[in-house]
Amino acid sequence: MPTVTQMAEALLTPSIPVILLGLVIVVGGPILLHLILASSATYTIAPTVLLVGPENAGKTSLLTLLERGTRPADTHTTQRTQSVELNATTDARTKGSFRNHDDSTGTYTKFLLIDTPGHGKLRNLAMAKLADADKLRAVVFMVDAAALGEQETLAPTAAYLYDVLLHLQRKASQKGTTGGAIPVLIAANKMDLFTALPASLVKSQLENELTRIRASKSKALLDSGVGVDEIGSEEHDSWLGEYDSEKFSFQQMSEFDVSVDVVPGSVTTTVADVDKWWWWMAQRV
Repeated sequence: MPTVTQMAEALLTPSIPVILLGLVIVVGGPILLHLILASSATYTIAPTVLLVGPENAGKTSLLTLLERGTRPADTHTTQRTQSVELNATTDARTKGSFRNHDDSTGTYTKFLLIDTPGHGKLRNLAMAKLADADKLRAVVFMVDAAALGEQETLAPTAAYLYDVLLHLQRKASQKGTTGGAIPVLIAANKMDLFTALPASLVKSQLENELTRIRASKSKALLDSGVGVDEIGSEEHDSWLGEYDSEKFSFQQMSEFDVSVDVVPGSVTTTVADVDKWWWWMAQRV
């Protein structure tokens, strides 16, 4: 019977069997570990909150603030999606503090906050995430309340919001859709600035512009020369909110079980005012 020394010498002596055994261990070990972890009952996908909105609204600043728990550094325009894992709690003792994810006590739910590019040419990345994100629980649409009084900011912001809400409306209307309707938070940012519109005015300005966009899309269909039957079907499919209503309101989205809340706050102040946004997210994951 070979001794331990002889066995060690055999393993350390270069030979075809030893090389093959080494390859099996090096290549097969990681594969086996991956299969074990993938099949584990404890492996789950965290709930997701999607952060969308036009560029310069403050999305990346909010992401870094919630990740670090401190005032974020100056950020630049995002050109790709990025995500962080956070811990949310609805514990009444920590209500109203976005810093509660750093606390070691209490019960927490892990979730992913995904930031998406706001530039017009890159919004397809955000819409793709909106369609494909696993376990999507909520959407945060961030707007610049300090610039929303200007038409050149209001129009593209509302057009983007129209696309997001229409996507969620269609998804909620599909038969057999799983996962439930997705709530939307319109985070009215930069409330610390003098030019910022109050939340109530942000809401009414967006509703008025969404009404205009809806009417414009309907008129474009009528002017397109498409057959009457086809117009009726296509118009209904692209009509946001209560069909054939004169004016759009966020309340109409409740018909599709999509709730829309407009909540003020600010990321860029010395002491950030984002507690209401954080609490809104914590309740929905």
